[in-house]
Amino acid sequence: MPRSIFIEATIPSYYVARPSRDLLQLARQQLTREWWDIRRQQFDLPTSQLVLDEASGGEPAKAAERLDLLGGIALLDLNEQVAALATALLTAGILPAVAGRDAYHIAAAGVHDTDFLLTWNCRHIANPFIADRPLTCFSGAGVHLPVICTPEQFFTDDDDSSQDQPAEGD
Repeated sequence: MPRSIFIEATIPSYYVARPSRDLLQLARQQLTREWWDIRRQQFDLPTSQLVLDEASGGEPAKAAERLDLLGGIALLDLNEQVAALATALLTAGILPAVAGRDAYHIAAAGVHDTDFLLTWNCRHIANPFIADRPLTCFSGAGVHLPVICTPEQFFTDDDDSSQDQPAEGD
């Protein structure tokens, strides 16, 4: 059975965005496109209605592209357990009050037992300074905290079958 990756709203946003002049943003856009086009088929990709709502905002043509990209992806239920866990993340101060949607993304990914949460939101979600902080809330609720990561982390040397081959001249 394939592993599952909760797709957060920044992923379709980076995929369809016009090429950025900022080199870091441009690299993230390219990594997102490569991940989506090459690696996503290896995983189950759930998301939530909240992500679709976020994707539908902004410039209508780009919103349509984001929604088209997400078309056919399974939607996870934002049930009472998800709401309670999201509230716990906010109440405990793990995420600030302005990050309510982000709390729901993390909670939905955990409650529905996804393996990973894929995002470029490095402020409130893929932030190494808060990475282990949700664990207390999740453990208390009997929920597994998914690995929170960016598309870049799926492109490692471990995936390169050529690493076992000696370099020419060795």
